[in-house]
Amino acid sequence: MNLHVYNTLTKSKEEFVPLEPGRVKLYVCGITAYDYCHIGHARSAIVFDVIYRYLLYLGYEVVYVRNFTDVDDKIIRRANEEGVDYHTIVDRYIRAFYEDMDALGVLRPSFEPLATENIPQMIEVIRILIDKGIAYKAGSDVYFQVDRFPGYGKLSGRHLEDMMAGARVEVDANKKNPLDFVLWKGSKPGEPAWDSPWGPGRPGWHIECSAMGNRYLGATFDIHGGGKDLIFPHHENEIAQSEAAFDQPFVRYWLHNGFVNINNEKMSKSLGNFFIIRDVLKTVHPEALRLFVLSKHYRSPVDYSDETIAEAERGLEKLYSTFGSLLDRSPETAESVIDDKGLRSQDPELYEEISNLPAEFHEAMNNDFNTAQAIGYLFGLQRNLQRFLDRFGAKNLKGQAAALARKGGSLLRTYAGILGLLTRSPDDFFEELKDLKLKAIGLTKEEVERLIDMRNEARKTKDFSAADQVRLDLKEKGIQLEDTPRGTRWRVIL
Repeated sequence: MNLHVYNTLTKSKEEFVPLEPGRVKLYVCGITAYDYCHIGHARSAIVFDVIYRYLLYLGYEVVYVRNFTDVDDKIIRRANEEGVDYHTIVDRYIRAFYEDMDALGVLRPSFEPLATENIPQMIEVIRILIDKGIAYKAGSDVYFQVDRFPGYGKLSGRHLEDMMAGARVEVDANKKNPLDFVLWKGSKPGEPAWDSPWGPGRPGWHIECSAMGNRYLGATFDIHGGGKDLIFPHHENEIAQSEAAFDQPFVRYWLHNGFVNINNEKMSKSLGNFFIIRDVLKTVHPEALRLFVLSKHYRSPVDYSDETIAEAERGLEKLYSTFGSLLDRSPETAESVIDDKGLRSQDPELYEEISNLPAEFHEAMNNDFNTAQAIGYLFGLQRNLQRFLDRFGAKNLKGQAAALARKGGSLLRTYAGILGLLTRSPDDFFEELKDLKLKAIGLTKEEVERLIDMRNEARKTKDFSAADQVRLDLKEKGIQLEDTPRGTRWRVIL
């Protein structure tokens, strides 16, 4: 089937048809640069990275915009606490953001605009809204008048009358309606400010994305994404101000990812279950974090725990182990010996798995980017490849058998790669995994290798008691040994 996506705006799954054939315009809300990113940020970044990758895989030209909020109350507060300029805070955390995203294998978007680079565009949108009588100046601020936009609440499913009934009395008596939201904030002493027709000040949060979306993608674009926490009020307000200003539908498909829970509880600093990406990656391989995130459908909540992340890591090890084994044991085969009948005869079940994978993977991903189902198909192929390899014991595969294994391995890497998985060589992956786990148990690679050398020497001199003792000592430290024709391999078991 063709690509279908769940549209938060219509509360239904729809066939995805871009405005321009062959071209997709995608906007995703970025971070406010005042602190390190947590695993909730990681989930959103990975989800939309995979959506971006899959759209590219389908052959679309994708114009992908992800913004940075670089002026905000939280940024100003952090700068004042540290006694530094707000630029210092922004530069620090944008740099940290890139370090985290690069570690996670998140591709860079087409454009990554800063809010402060687009203030003239924001001022122009606000001017249009004032001229239309939909926004008004109140003191030194400018507000959007929500009851002047008939569609307010259509994204979140809230009704203006109900929101009005439950609204608290606002501190700002200048507002005409408690639900009216700020477009321009008048300057306060010690805060950064820009000139505007309404006096010096800075933009409100919501106006940023309307102005930048319009600048880089046009008045109407295809996809707007972000976490479910942004549906109201942020995305609701974006729709109101954009459609009121430009008299066009703002976004055709709204996509929102679910929350990350910690041990079945909502992630929260107050609960002490708040995990920073860079802290997690001290002990967890970045591809394991990706696999964990993608093992659930992006709209569903995902529960982060030691058990769930360990399960993802074990799954990733299986993928790399099988892929590494078939590379080692399946030498390249001349094209002349490869034919479908011969390949099928080697293992009909594996041949069918390989033949069906492209259609199965596409069907899963075309069903609202169902990465959980797609990953299930990848593991089905991995299990059949491993079963096929095990049939031959430790022997290398030849001829049609090698060709079949290679074909399966190639598909496994291709489709895993669309998800940002299996991007390393197996040797590099296992070395990275060793380094992470060795740090966790307080050992170095050199110490382990020295003990393995001692064991090998004992085996050479037939001192099997000493050799067994070294194995036991390493096992107690969390090191598992495996003797292979290529030598002794080892892994860390936590």
